[in-house]
Amino acid sequence: MSRPKILIARAISPEVVTVLEQHFDVRSNQDDVAWSPAELAQRLQGMDGVLTTGSQRIDAALLAACPQLQICANMAVGYNNFDVAAMTAAGVQGTNAPDVLTETTADFGFALMMATARRITESEHFLRAGQWKDWRYDLLAGAEVHGSTLGILGMGRIGQAIARRGAHGFGMQVVYHNRSRLSPELEADCKARYVSKQELLSTADHLVLVLPYTPEAHHTIGAAEIASMKPTATLTNIARGGIVDDAALAKALANKTIAAAGLDVFEGEPAVHPDLLALSNVVLTPHIASATMGTRRAMAQLAADNLIAYLGGKAPVTPVNHLEHSRRSAA
Repeated sequence: MSRPKILIARAISPEVVTVLEQHFDVRSNQDDVAWSPAELAQRLQGMDGVLTTGSQRIDAALLAACPQLQICANMAVGYNNFDVAAMTAAGVQGTNAPDVLTETTADFGFALMMATARRITESEHFLRAGQWKDWRYDLLAGAEVHGSTLGILGMGRIGQAIARRGAHGFGMQVVYHNRSRLSPELEADCKARYVSKQELLSTADHLVLVLPYTPEAHHTIGAAEIASMKPTATLTNIARGGIVDDAALAKALANKTIAAAGLDVFEGEPAVHPDLLALSNVVLTPHIASATMGTRRAMAQLAADNLIAYLGGKAPVTPVNHLEHSRRSAA
């Protein structure tokens, strides 16, 4: 009996490729070529499963062109590259990779917030350019982190982990807004207080965005929301591009509507709005919040575990949709 065939759409840890080869006939893109949608569809012909990395769009058109495809396993906690409704209608299982990246991403989010508040990137550029000539009391003076108010928009696993770092490690007052309020036990663990979105914007000294991207969340932070923030505040986005109106943010930063921003995600990435690139009061990183070797390996392994389980006739480990019928059972 022939083994299921899977495609690994981008380069992943070689150790995980080896694990998958023990179960499947594997086609792997270890050269890490970024395929167009048409190229992806062509390479998915005859494939039972695909391991995606978040940049491969799985939609109705691709599913119609790939009738053998049964499962798409994302090695990311976010899955806005999946048209979940189309996948469910087509009987194709989707999975993601939550939990394994929570602490690493929270570390990075907090580090990016601190770098933004303390003007670290700006300071390094200043030094490298030979502009450091003497000491001044206000030389590149930034904002306090310890004891300040940390605002978190999106209080899932990563948001809670950032809250704990701020409250327990830096004595920050934590306020948050979320679609649903946390349990009293979780609020106590995070030392966090639930507030309205408007109160969050107006009271936070450092606002961190950790909410998932949905069409409804597009431009959750735009010109009006930024104008509601303190002029001394910082904004950090480790959520997804499109949560923030990057053009409005660039204008606000140029006008000093808020003090600074730290961005790991962008609209239309890897392209970055050119107005952001011209500013000194924004820290820019290339979507690397989960980028430690151990975490990236764990993310790929969880995607592999989902493929192994589902194509082996078992329930997926971390499903994002629930199927009434599937291509697997139809086959």
